[in-house]
Amino acid sequence: MTTQELVAQIREKKSFLVVGLDTDLDKIPKHLLKEEDPIFAFNKAIIDATHDLCVGYKPNIAFYEAYGIEGWKSLEKTINYLNENYPEQFTIADAKRGDIGNTSTRYAKAFFESLNFDSITIAPYMGSDSVEPFLAFEDKHTIILALTSNQGAFDFQTQKIGNQEVYKKVLETSKTYENSDRLMYVVGATKAEYLTDIRAIIPEAFLLVPGVGAQGGSLEEVCKYGMTKDVGLLVNSSRGIIYKSQGEDFAIAAREVAKNMQESMRAILQEAL
Repeated sequence: MTTQELVAQIREKKSFLVVGLDTDLDKIPKHLLKEEDPIFAFNKAIIDATHDLCVGYKPNIAFYEAYGIEGWKSLEKTINYLNENYPEQFTIADAKRGDIGNTSTRYAKAFFESLNFDSITIAPYMGSDSVEPFLAFEDKHTIILALTSNQGAFDFQTQKIGNQEVYKKVLETSKTYENSDRLMYVVGATKAEYLTDIRAIIPEAFLLVPGVGAQGGSLEEVCKYGMTKDVGLLVNSSRGIIYKSQGEDFAIAAREVAKNMQESMRAILQEAL
């Protein structure tokens, strides 16, 4: 998917919501455990109930790898279902990969070619030769962890190298990578006060923003300081949407939460654009 196609979908749906598919067999409604593939059954119901309200889906790969080969099969079914039935959706493999060049190339092939995701999250700690193999894929997007929403982000990301914080160094350096126009960045909603400085470095890049909802991040604050003329934001909500209900009405309940978020986004977009 091109960035232009993503922007067009955002404008059409008046939404920049991404639904996180962090599917945990211990948390899904118990009646689904009778299904042949409970994970896929859950994901399919969530997708069918919310696809018109969001612009993307983000399976967290750890929640599938935890179940071995069966979990991986569920992931394949999920991405295939999205690509076949809702090809307009922007798909994010939340894999947080990052390794030496030849290994990164294999990770890229796994998620961009074999599974046909539109994007992948990666850790930039190992530098350019671990990032650029992902950037070599046309119309695919590499989402670098820049400033994350967890408490441990302060251990390294906000520490200074000389007079510059590490996350700013990551942003600045990544702009020099080959095909850097294919980069997006993870910036947690709980770090909204940093967005002004972030936008000074990457004024137009898309930001994937977790932490709105269950982690307490403010949608209004994120939009106030992070929105661009092309919106430039993908706000992810996972637990707050998919686990709203543990009953047979779980998909309906998920839709209600997603609808509320989409309506808030619509109001913000109408005022801002």
